[in-house]
Amino acid sequence: MPIYFNHILFKFFKQYLGLSYLLMEIEHFLNNCDENFKLKSDIPKLLTSEPCCLGIDEAGRGPVLGPMVYASCFTPISCKDKLAGLGCDDSKVLKEEQRESLFETLNKASEYIGWMIHILSPAYISTSMLGRSKYNLNSISHDTAIDLIRSALKLGVEVTEVYVDTVGPPQTYAEKLKKIFPSIKFTVEKKADSKYPVVSAASICAKVCRDKAVKEWRFRENPDTDTKYGSGYPADPVTKVWLRNNVDRIFGFPSFVRFSWSTTSKLLENEAVPVHWADDDEESSNEPITSYFSKKGNSRHQFFTENKMKRVTNF
Repeated sequence: MPIYFNHILFKFFKQYLGLSYLLMEIEHFLNNCDENFKLKSDIPKLLTSEPCCLGIDEAGRGPVLGPMVYASCFTPISCKDKLAGLGCDDSKVLKEEQRESLFETLNKASEYIGWMIHILSPAYISTSMLGRSKYNLNSISHDTAIDLIRSALKLGVEVTEVYVDTVGPPQTYAEKLKKIFPSIKFTVEKKADSKYPVVSAASICAKVCRDKAVKEWRFRENPDTDTKYGSGYPADPVTKVWLRNNVDRIFGFPSFVRFSWSTTSKLLENEAVPVHWADDDEESSNEPITSYFSKKGNSRHQFFTENKMKRVTNF
């Protein structure tokens, strides 16, 4: 009996205390904010028994601060008009209070609406874009959207239509998605979040989640870090001042910052201690790998001599 009661209470939190539940779930991400995090609503039975449409949008693609959040929202095609009647719109044209109110409304309509959220940490974005094998923001965005579709299908949602706010050329993106999911009808357009209510709903989920993550961010490097960082966009004067005041000459920026943005790269060049990596010269020399091994005579590669590495004949 107590277990059943706890289950009912949990469902109550998810359905009627949407923001409180979201904040509790985001706690997991904030406690380990170097890693990505996924969360979802309950999946109503109606979504697994009727053809559904699914919308995808993101929040936080442009800022130099905080995570990028992707979200999907899905509903039976037969309930499209009901979803439109909730008043969802592009999250960017709504005030914060309106977005939060609509997020609550989406949660209360849980008998025919579901959602999924994928939070991409600033550290993940930075390491992806700065790694040896470059993984640009468009590719990250595409792959995250693809993962949201796959995840919905794995949960049994009968997805037959998908609406996506485009990243890059719409036709190219649509063709890419169609190759992966040939049985689904795709609509990929610019400003889809202001044209299709199911994308608007996804936009609201993504924006509310990102806003909460940014407001509640925990600076593990220094808990007393000033949180007056403005909008987080590179052109924001308040954000620029915050970045300049929070660059460490040795360690760079807190994990809240995306190191891969040109704004931060320039600040590091000007304010931080220069770093010379041992393999920089080797990369620029384009020497073949065989150059690391002994050549005729006793000459050894510079890498071994500089690092004081000696030959070992036995252990």
